Amino acid sequence: MSKTDFQPADDQFASRVQGSFARQGVMSFMGAKLGVIEPGYCEIHLPFKPELSQQHGFFHGGVIGMIADSAAGYAGYSLMASDAGVLTIEYKMNIVAPGDGELLITEGTVIKPGRTITVTRADVFAIKQGKRKLCATMLQTLAVRTGIPEFLG
Repeated sequence: MSKTDFQPADDQFASRVQGSFARQGVMSFMGAKLGVIEPGYCEIHLPFKPELSQQHGFFHGGVIGMIADSAAGYAGYSLMASDAGVLTIEYKMNIVAPGDGELLITEGTVIKPGRTITVTRADVFAIKQGKRKLCATMLQTLAVRTGIPEFLG
């Protein structure tokens, strides 16, 4: 069952998202993995390791921001044309609880797709002993860039 009612501009959207994600060195470095990829929706899963923590042992806020930015960005990217690239223009994130758990699951969704600007959101959940707790929410604005070779990888 789809999490959104959006139609992708490119039937190969999942392959493009996977390829772009694979080129993000920081996601590999942190140990992040793509979960679900649907038109207008993307999940990123990040297992805890001490190198991702802050001084109290929780996931660091910067790490939470990185996976939220990527999940929401890929949700937007999934709806774009095959010759499009995506860049984050702005995001605002609220950390509403510590990132305390064995795993973070970030759900990125499109709020409003557009020809030049797309608005998305991400919710980040900490999973601890099987329980899921919202730890952050983010609102993001993306620039849609088309026909630029360096974005086509």
